[in-house]
Amino acid sequence: MRILVIGGAGMVGRKLIERLARDGRLGGQAITALTAHDVVAPARIEAPFPIEARVSDISVPGEAAALVADRPDVIFHLAAIVSGEAEADFDKGYRINLDGTRYLLDAVRVIEGYVPRFVFTSSVAVFGAPFPEAIGDEFFLTPLTSYGTQKAIGELLLADYSRRGLLDGVGIRLPTICVRPGKPNKAASGFFSGIIREPLNGQEAILPVSEDVMHWHASPRSAVGFLLHAATMDTAPLGARRSLSMPGLAVTVGEQIEALRRVAGDKAVALIRREPDPVVQTIVAGWPRRFDAARAESLGFKAESSFDEIIRIHVEDELGGKVPL
Repeated sequence: MRILVIGGAGMVGRKLIERLARDGRLGGQAITALTAHDVVAPARIEAPFPIEARVSDISVPGEAAALVADRPDVIFHLAAIVSGEAEADFDKGYRINLDGTRYLLDAVRVIEGYVPRFVFTSSVAVFGAPFPEAIGDEFFLTPLTSYGTQKAIGELLLADYSRRGLLDGVGIRLPTICVRPGKPNKAASGFFSGIIREPLNGQEAILPVSEDVMHWHASPRSAVGFLLHAATMDTAPLGARRSLSMPGLAVTVGEQIEALRRVAGDKAVALIRREPDPVVQTIVAGWPRRFDAARAESLGFKAESSFDEIIRIHVEDELGGKVPL
């Protein structure tokens, strides 16, 4: 089995490749080769199969075609300009998130007899207010950001190409992945991780919104699990509705902070500094807060049941199992 990971240098892409390298198999089949692609060189990862690192921009005509020329069996399309950057740079957001996705889909389409499993990471940002108490998959797509709009278009393309038998697509609407390791990125949602990650490392964190803001979360470990399941599941039950809202956990910022207190104590919580940011507040106000993920759960997708668990996963996976404070 050959695998292509677009966005392999990102946090989720790296963790996905590490898991595939550790398992050596996907869906019961041995992995024979993996290509990790991004605009910067993906990290070197030891594996029982060859891993090729490719650096290019899929929004440049011809680049996507080169990536699928060897007909990978599974394509994970994780690459995207994140929410805050897509909102700040209109042209770049549409070039990467829409044009890059379209080039990749069309590169698959023109190869005769080639129908790979195509896993597309979408986002809960495809939905826009006003919201019901819990958003089901039947709720209409009315994104209130450019990023959400680009992801919604990607979902429609994925469904149409799958309907026509050009690929076998699964779209997964990821919750905000928290706690993200490493340095902050330009995502408007970055503070959800920052107010946990930085205090656990003894560093100050900025909180730009009020503590009553509620959001939908899952851990990086769950994100990898979603991707692996999407790559191996029976897609027949999906029918024409190829995109799913993933399971997660609805918690307020205040509940996040209390979970941090239970795991790491008052010293960690004291490192959070309130500094309201009207731009971030406006973006976050247009995001959904709670989902009914019954459809995804019925198809075998799973996530955490408490925010304490999410923090402990971060401690296990990134901090060697010990809170450094």
